[in-house]
Amino acid sequence: MNLTVSTHKIPGYGPTLRTAKQLAPQAVRLVERAVPGRMPDVELILTDPRGLAELGTAADAELAGVLDRRTRSRIERAALRLARDASGRAVPRANGSVLVLVNVDQHRTPAHFAVTLVHELVHAMQFSRKNVAEQVGRDARAQFGVERQSRRQARAFARLVEQHEQEAYGHEYLADQLIPGATASAAA
Repeated sequence: MNLTVSTHKIPGYGPTLRTAKQLAPQAVRLVERAVPGRMPDVELILTDPRGLAELGTAADAELAGVLDRRTRSRIERAALRLARDASGRAVPRANGSVLVLVNVDQHRTPAHFAVTLVHELVHAMQFSRKNVAEQVGRDARAQFGVERQSRRQARAFARLVEQHEQEAYGHEYLADQLIPGATASAAA
């Protein structure tokens, strides 16, 4: 399991990067012990909403196998609207690793960051489970218009996403072991 932490187009966030480099290995160990599955290689990137949309769309396009620039830009515009309110995002990659994107504009304190980090690392563990990465790839291909998805498959994927979100929210308490009181301050 490799863990890399970096920034994308956000100059002046040195203290945030240092905090991320300090908390990330600890969070990986906590999540590995608490969540079933195998922790894949993780690339953690701290970015702003535009970078979140840009990198997330690029990772989805790579997973879906899309090269059409017009389709990518359309999806990126939609992703930018959602990224303004998103704290983070985890995206599986074709090589089996996971890209974790964290929106630094949404994190005012290290406690908020710890909660988001744990949440997204739980998603990274979930991607290692049987057929999950394939379902995410199929949904990405459907979003890009590469391959049609039946209604049954779309509903099954929506249920899977909801289950994964509930599980990730349920494991956010692990952030308290990184920074005491993190979940209480994040809820406020």
